[in-house]
Amino acid sequence: MLEPLLPVRNNRCGRWRDHRQVINGVIHRLSTGVQWRELPDRFGPWKTVHKRHLLRSADGTWDMFLQHVQAAADAEGGLDWNINVDSTSVRAHQHAAGAPKNPPPASPGPSKGA
Repeated sequence: MLEPLLPVRNNRCGRWRDHRQVINGVIHRLSTGVQWRELPDRFGPWKTVHKRHLLRSADGTWDMFLQHVQAAADAEGGLDWNINVDSTSVRAHQHAAGAPKNPPPASPGPSKGA
């Protein structure tokens, strides 16, 4: 589905890594949260996947891919635009856990040793 949107290889530069392999590497990295250096070897060199991700993010290619896939799915009636969010899918920052912001004041009573 995305193949017509991908850049074509020109013969002026070296060999390109397979687009499918690189896209799968980016998707794997984003879905699992692993560091780039820990990307499995089946996606090719991690530096290549990272560089292509940065390049495609900067020029808006990922947004174009998303819009293309959403438009195709919506045309087929396979896209549900209803979104539900409940408390199980929203995480608060660790500092929003309800701990007091200031330490409690010291009690004016006698010390432990008195």
